[in-house]
Amino acid sequence: MTQPAPFTVDIPQTRLDAIRERVAAFRWDAFPDAGSWSAGAGVKDVRRLCDHWLGAYDWRAQEARINRLPQFTATADGQLVHFVRVTGDGSRPPILLLHGWPGSFLEFEELVAPLAADGHDVIVPSLPGYAFSGRPEHPIGPRRVGAILHALMHDVLGHGRYLVQGGDWGSAIGAWMAHDRPEALAGLHLNMVLIQAKDAAPTSKEELAWAAKRAELAQEEAGYSHLQGTRPQSLAYAMMDSPVGVLAWIAEKFGAWSDLPRTNMGTPDLFAGWSEDWLLTNAMLYLVTDAFPTSTWLYKGRIAEGSGSFPGGARVRVPTGVAAFPDPVFPPPPRSQAEKTYDVVRWTEMRDGGHFAAAERPGAWLADVRAFVREVG
Repeated sequence: MTQPAPFTVDIPQTRLDAIRERVAAFRWDAFPDAGSWSAGAGVKDVRRLCDHWLGAYDWRAQEARINRLPQFTATADGQLVHFVRVTGDGSRPPILLLHGWPGSFLEFEELVAPLAADGHDVIVPSLPGYAFSGRPEHPIGPRRVGAILHALMHDVLGHGRYLVQGGDWGSAIGAWMAHDRPEALAGLHLNMVLIQAKDAAPTSKEELAWAAKRAELAQEEAGYSHLQGTRPQSLAYAMMDSPVGVLAWIAEKFGAWSDLPRTNMGTPDLFAGWSEDWLLTNAMLYLVTDAFPTSTWLYKGRIAEGSGSFPGGARVRVPTGVAAFPDPVFPPPPRSQAEKTYDVVRWTEMRDGGHFAAAERPGAWLADVRAFVREVG
């Protein structure tokens, strides 16, 4: 373990120039359109992002914005971890906020200050293999990541008990932390229920309908997960060579998974929910750090460690809150289904908002986290 060291983002200009050259060299005139958003990220929208990238986007301005957040690095359980940390007055438990793929710590940018004002110490790490965190030696899964982040919270930062909030991979990591170290967690708040016990089979009409819908959506939407879980190395060769490819691969998920206006053909209005600058800066965190390859390793690591579900009979006893945002690709289960695995003390059916809840609907997300903290004391 190491003591936290202050960290400042400062990307060499040569790296920025190399990325820009690759974007400028993309052969749009030779690029076929397989059907816009029906076949992946829409060509019109990706080209709009690239035009902004080359014409108006200012990484240095974004870098300065990121550096307004107090950032640190430390080695926890053998892994270098980058994290944002803002301290409150200690009147509330520390809270660990966990992002997923293809997001980043930027999803919580607007929420750090309000939570610290409430009295929390707020810690927002980049997951191992992401952004400015170190690279694992081999693919690791959410259970191992949970052990690393517990070491960060307990051994490095000295927190005895703390809260965890997560969506996407963050929900899986947080769930395993609650399963493996219940004595360390004062509460678990999720905006996606990803991990369940093997014996938590759907039985009611509502549960069976949800399971059927999830299976139907997975058939259409889970190709990326299968590829990243089985052949991430082959994908990495292409992505390391193409900033436009990384941008499109990531932007597709923000279009498909966010709560956005859509045409009757299903095409999302990407820029109704996300600015060009936000989407590009999030993608740049994968590019300027060469993190795209290792960011996908969690998918393969989950398979290797068998952490896609809890064992049969397992139950999470940590008080759990669920903000059930209407994710268009990963719809939340009925409360009765989640209660087969978790001790659900708060359940909120959200009117709108999608997969990236903290960034899409920060006000609703914050209100629910605050209410959950009041309930668990």
